[in-house]
Amino acid sequence: MVATLPSRLTLNLEAARVAAAAAEREKVDIRLHTIIYEIVDEMKKAMQGLLAPVFKEIYRGRAEIREVFRVSKVGTVAGCLVMDGNITRDSQMRIVRDNIVIHTGKVGSLRRFKDDVSEVRAGMECGITLDNFSDVKQGDVIEAFIMQKVVTEAA
Repeated sequence: MVATLPSRLTLNLEAARVAAAAAEREKVDIRLHTIIYEIVDEMKKAMQGLLAPVFKEIYRGRAEIREVFRVSKVGTVAGCLVMDGNITRDSQMRIVRDNIVIHTGKVGSLRRFKDDVSEVRAGMECGITLDNFSDVKQGDVIEAFIMQKVVTEAA
C-alpha cells in the first residue's frame, strides 16, 4: 500500500516558506511553541519591556543646615547635622526652606571633618556641597532620597 500526501499539505508548506521569507525580509522574529503558557509568558515579558519604567522615591535621611561656609575654589558648603536616617554620597537631595522645596539635585561632595566619606549617620555633623546650587541658608533642611526602578507587572 502506498501512502499519498494530500495536496493541501504541500500548499501549507509552501505558504510557510513564503511567510518565513517575508518575515526575514521585514525583520520579524518567528517563534514556534507547542505549549500555550510559554507563549503567554513570552508575551508578558515583551510587554513589560515596552512599558515605561516606573520609579519610586525611597527616603534616606534628613539634615538641618546649621552653618553656611563660603570656600574659595569649592563654593558654598553647608555645615549640617544629620537629624534622622543617613546621608549618602549617591543620594539625591531636596532643599526645603519654610516647607517649600527650593531645589532638587545631586550631592557634590560629602565630608566629615577633612575626610571624604560615603555616608553620614544620624546625630553626626558633616559638610555637604550640592551640584550647581549654592543658595543655601542657615535653617534649611536637606532631605536625601534615592529613586528606585519598580518592576511593573503585566496583568
